[in-house]
Amino acid sequence: MTDTIRTIQFRDVAGQTRVGLVEGDRVRPVKGPASVYALAQQAIAQGTRLRAVIEADLGDEVESYDRIAAEHRLLPPAHHPDGDARFLITGTGLTHIGSATTRNDMHDRPAGAEPPKTDSMKLFEAGLRAGKPGPGQIGAMPEWFFKGDGSILVPPGQPLSSPNFARTCAEEPEITGIYIVGPDGTPFRIGHTLANDLSDHEAERLNFMYVAPSKLRDCAMGPELLIGDLPQDVRGHSRIWRDGRLLWEGVFQSGEANMSYSIANLEHHHFRYPTFRRPGDLHAHLFGCPVISFGDGIRTEDGDVFEFDVPVFGHPLRNPVRFEAGTPRVVEVAML
Repeated sequence: MTDTIRTIQFRDVAGQTRVGLVEGDRVRPVKGPASVYALAQQAIAQGTRLRAVIEADLGDEVESYDRIAAEHRLLPPAHHPDGDARFLITGTGLTHIGSATTRNDMHDRPAGAEPPKTDSMKLFEAGLRAGKPGPGQIGAMPEWFFKGDGSILVPPGQPLSSPNFARTCAEEPEITGIYIVGPDGTPFRIGHTLANDLSDHEAERLNFMYVAPSKLRDCAMGPELLIGDLPQDVRGHSRIWRDGRLLWEGVFQSGEANMSYSIANLEHHHFRYPTFRRPGDLHAHLFGCPVISFGDGIRTEDGDVFEFDVPVFGHPLRNPVRFEAGTPRVVEVAML
């Protein structure tokens, strides 16, 4: 891991957005461009690595990471300066054995000694058979979903909102790739981060076809962006805290060594669509969830805190959850 760096985006004491190189509990701000997006554009234009661009523009200024976090100045690890609509957040599931088992158990199946395989298990097994093709080859197509645009991003430490029409609210810790599309339509991977793919699994349990709307929720990312090679085996812990006490803990075990699909194959099946190769767009693509409290019977409550502690990504991602109150509003559509 000597060839990797980690960065954050944050607001300085004057309220300006900055990019900072994380060095333990210290942050060294970049002097020049004030966004990872702008730095990535510069690297593409110069035909060089993003790490080189960042390290060439560091000053002597140092900030305390703990102070930035305590003062709620952390921001998502990337954003699009031209607006939220240019930042597309998508993902794929059934890429880890834990998620496949949990999803499979959500399906309604006829009673009997040998129930038929669910669509979820078929997709997972397709990944086991052909999800990791060789170089230059195309493997099995994974599940895919749309999460939202940049407007759903919640900074580290800030509350995630569960809508008042949700049946339940569950965390999903996932490794996520951050990408920028170059001037000629070539996708460039900027780095990897952690994301919380907040989901409504009770709605999904009603009918598998409700997976798509169950994903249209807030999403937290970060706090740090890992720039460089992602380890094959990534381990940590996912936790839920209630009233300051540990409610649940699960082992986070991801990376390609623990996945049924290769990341290159997931990337191919996303960016093969011209819609997702529009020059200048920013993308976050979630690689799937390896562990979830919902499968252990946990039902979260207002004020619970999600914590994803995965050392390779630096400081943990923590966010409380807030449940919207009141009767769901009926949306009426006007006629023109």
